[in-house]
Amino acid sequence: MDRSQEGQGWKAGVAKINITPERSMWLAGYGNRTEPSSGTMHDIWAKALALEDASGNRAVLVTADILGWPKGMSDEIRSRLQEELNLSKAQVMLNSSHTHSGPVLEHSLVDIYPLDDEERRKVQEYSDELVEMTVQLIKEAYEDLSPAEIYSGSGVARFQVNRRNNDASTLFRRHDLNGPNDYAVPVLKVTTPGGDLRALTFGYACHPTVLGMNEWSGDYPGFAQIELEKEHPGAVAMFFQGAGADQNPLPRRTVPLARQYGRTLAAAVDRVLEEDDMQPLEPSLSTAYREVELDLNAPASVKELSRHAETASGYQQRWAERLLEKAERGESFRENYPFPLQVWQLGDQNIFALGGELLIEYSIQLKEIFGYDSIVMGYTNDVMAYIPTAEVLHEGGYEGASSQAVYGMPAKWSYDIETRILSQMVRLAETIGIEPPENKLIE
Repeated sequence: MDRSQEGQGWKAGVAKINITPERSMWLAGYGNRTEPSSGTMHDIWAKALALEDASGNRAVLVTADILGWPKGMSDEIRSRLQEELNLSKAQVMLNSSHTHSGPVLEHSLVDIYPLDDEERRKVQEYSDELVEMTVQLIKEAYEDLSPAEIYSGSGVARFQVNRRNNDASTLFRRHDLNGPNDYAVPVLKVTTPGGDLRALTFGYACHPTVLGMNEWSGDYPGFAQIELEKEHPGAVAMFFQGAGADQNPLPRRTVPLARQYGRTLAAAVDRVLEEDDMQPLEPSLSTAYREVELDLNAPASVKELSRHAETASGYQQRWAERLLEKAERGESFRENYPFPLQVWQLGDQNIFALGGELLIEYSIQLKEIFGYDSIVMGYTNDVMAYIPTAEVLHEGGYEGASSQAVYGMPAKWSYDIETRILSQMVRLAETIGIEPPENKLIE
């Protein structure tokens, strides 16, 4: 590609905004919390990386220290961006770190928190503010556009543990751990043409659940970003969550452990930078997006819901009571859900982004199909439920069954969820010219 004329390469813009709530409100993620926030361990942030290739094609990645972008908020943000910046859904990627020390948001986990009217008002007001802050953040990133170079690479960190296949209580005496796992730390580096570092985007597939107290924080990803921005003054560090739904940081539950994992992750990123073999990405950008209808199984009967409402407690009881009220009003239960899939290609770097709490097997399978240098993100654009594989659906447990009630879903996913997601991702990738080897096609 002829890049002799100015403007023929990448342009990038970066922006960040402090999204720490200014007042006490409920934190998202744990169903056993009994009161709102009590303070701040460190501020939480939303950050944006705006991109423009040599042909003027644009896209923006947003990362945020929140549990997940609910569909209602995500749709509103992307609708605003279509109106105000002419950005389609394909060009906007909203990833959440999934910290369990961020604020409760509207349209999400409707039964899990025992909120009174005042707390609901706080959630609504903060959610409205976050939508506005995110739109303005992206505008600021585009105002910051200037010539850039982009590089990709991958490191490794090994503090994730498959929580379905390893007992946390006996971990201290184990000498081997059961998988599956994906220890990759994908890194994108954005510099000026002169080599000055402007932004680092990096990911990992692991729940940010080291901490359980009632203080705002980004958990281990927050500490990793703090460490990298301290190490590289003037650069913006952006963490994106991978397919970490069944991966826990173990051991956990202390602040020193959260700092340790953050430093471990930051060190993995720095090692990629220091080895100086990151691949330069040609200034070519392609994007694609689609929503795939995923079916749900038949819901519980009214009789079963009544029994559950009488015997359960907490969010399980609130879930059953809400569905019973819905049935009594003659309203039907949801039978499917529009699941978001997204593909970007930056130069020859493929990025696959999926909604929901994505299990690690999806990352493994997508890399087997498209190549092990692929970047796979979960928790993107809409976090509506866990996304299990067919095997986990059959096994049941939290990720395969009971977590559906946490997210307010009336039933488990249909057993074709895995093949439907993977086959549709292959088809979506083909629309922008990304094709897997013939022997890797999913029927």
